[in-house]
Amino acid sequence: MGEVTRGARAVVLCPDIKRFTYDLDAPDRLAEAQGLALAIGVEIAHSVVLPVRQMQPNTLFGSGQVENIAIWCEQYECELVIVDGALTPIQQRNLEDRLKRKVIDRTGLILEIFGERAATAEGRLQVELAHLDYQQSRLVRSWTHLERQRGGFGFLGGPGETQIEADRRMIRQRMSRLRRELEQVRKTRGLHRDRRGRAPWPVIALVGYTNAGKSTLFNRLTGADVMAEDLLFATLDPTMRAISLPGVEKAILSDTVGFISDLPTQLVAAFRATLEEVTGADIICHVRDLANPAHAAQKKQVLAVLSALGVIDGETGVSNIPILEVWNKSDLLDEARIAELHEAAKGQAAVLVSAQSGAGVDLFADKIADMLTTSACEVTVTLPVSDGRRIAWLHAHGEVLSDDAAGEGEQGPLRSLTVRLNPKELGQYSSL
Repeated sequence: MGEVTRGARAVVLCPDIKRFTYDLDAPDRLAEAQGLALAIGVEIAHSVVLPVRQMQPNTLFGSGQVENIAIWCEQYECELVIVDGALTPIQQRNLEDRLKRKVIDRTGLILEIFGERAATAEGRLQVELAHLDYQQSRLVRSWTHLERQRGGFGFLGGPGETQIEADRRMIRQRMSRLRRELEQVRKTRGLHRDRRGRAPWPVIALVGYTNAGKSTLFNRLTGADVMAEDLLFATLDPTMRAISLPGVEKAILSDTVGFISDLPTQLVAAFRATLEEVTGADIICHVRDLANPAHAAQKKQVLAVLSALGVIDGETGVSNIPILEVWNKSDLLDEARIAELHEAAKGQAAVLVSAQSGAGVDLFADKIADMLTTSACEVTVTLPVSDGRRIAWLHAHGEVLSDDAAGEGEQGPLRSLTVRLNPKELGQYSSL
């Protein structure tokens, strides 16, 4: 994207608009904005919560506040102003004119992070689509002389078409092409998911607020080396690895993009396909950072996204996929709080862990294994010895409790097998 220079000194502003209701309080929102700025490599020189009693249509902030911002920019030698909120194109342009500095809002900042972190072809397509969607309303910033005319051939726009109209048209064409490419990627992803659905292995999806520790836990369980840093949005593209669990020969663990409050609408749509991985999981593990004072508000945001994906029923609040809460970062809590949480976890589908130190991770693996096997049922099947394929499948995918000779049948000697299978495995066996 190239909008923000790494290492740029910035003033971070968190508008506290009086008529708005926020899930996080102002200090937590400011801390999150600082985290977003650090994630893109910006040096924070000054950060402040600015109360906004009356939103100004031209600049968002009052004239006195704009003067103060200009003073801070001079005082702290900043070349960048980050506003943790949505700015209209006019507000952004006017602030840049008054402050003589680059101004970027929350949406632009998150797009910068996503643009830098997206590693797969799909991720890059999604980010570019979201970025173009954001930019097309802001082309006014690029052209101060809108009357500039441009002649040319038919496919470039004939005489009378302004430069900005031509640019908008090119953006629309590029967005149409990106949407077609993404649709193809989505179909491919759907085919892969269907194939995994027919595979014998259960899928466990890690979800949670950004920086809750999902990737650290993923690495701890899989021995993988997924980027896991103390940064917001360290993971953007879904990563999958096979793991073994007690009593479960093989399962697929999936690490997903972190959720965040007020995610730009362009990105909610663009990353839908990435998050759709969650809807095909057998178990969802909701990783929570219990050391963060705002963890309750963060949980609310995650559940809202799961509800939007259709995993949780909006009316009843009931999930159609079992959810295990993973209370992470116990290494940052004191002993009294740890004891309190261990006690609280007994009465619900929750487990206390430290992905960093490994404390409680074995118990977490046991819990997942229990959830996968408790729904299993015992079935007894009689098969001809000659049906080696089905017999081998049952031994490979189920827990064979007995395998005995069962006399003679039309196709020769028979074997009777009593096997424990979960519903998914039973369905797969029935379709063999």
